[in-house]
Amino acid sequence: MGRLRVHNFTISLDGFGTGEGQAPGAPFGHAGERLHDWMFATRFWHEMGGSGEGSVGADHAFAAMHGRGIGAEIMGAGKFGPPGWQDDPGYTGVWGSNPPFHTPVFVLTHRPRPSVEMEGGTTFHFLDATPAQALERAREAAGGSDVRLGGGVSVIRDFLAEGLVDQMHVVQIPILLGRGVRLWDGLESLEEAYDIEAVSTPSGVTHLTFTARTR
Repeated sequence: MGRLRVHNFTISLDGFGTGEGQAPGAPFGHAGERLHDWMFATRFWHEMGGSGEGSVGADHAFAAMHGRGIGAEIMGAGKFGPPGWQDDPGYTGVWGSNPPFHTPVFVLTHRPRPSVEMEGGTTFHFLDATPAQALERAREAAGGSDVRLGGGVSVIRDFLAEGLVDQMHVVQIPILLGRGVRLWDGLESLEEAYDIEAVSTPSGVTHLTFTARTR
């Protein structure tokens, strides 16, 4: 059975994975793109745009694990689009006609709609389901490969609270947001369920890897 993995999920020093005031054109609210500056500098990011530039150190190595062995993705409604996207029946996400997933993607929403097949192997399926139900569907679609949990913050928190996440890579960056949606709220003693490793890099970020202990 494939694992459920989180990769490249970035938080501030005070634990926020997104800022306040999300809107069209501002998917991370007042945080802007600061949460992801570390990734934009890597070879991994540049290669997705067809460039051979970018750093090849530890940040690149962590970022590049994002797609390896992934057969499906689960994401929340807030990652799929800004507030109000459910009111647009023609909305297909923020990634254009060829999204970067290239797998089935299961979008959790209280307002399901028919599946949408995109270029490059991505098909969006819209589910009103519990975390466990969504994971079962995604694992069936992944065909034995792993499932990536893409976010946003509340979705990852819900899956962690139910003990469903097998491996998680969180990137803590040296900024303070002060407000927004915090990852760790309600997850006291999470360390009892996971082995945790920390690697700091010259860019100033710390990569935290959580590996579930044998259940």
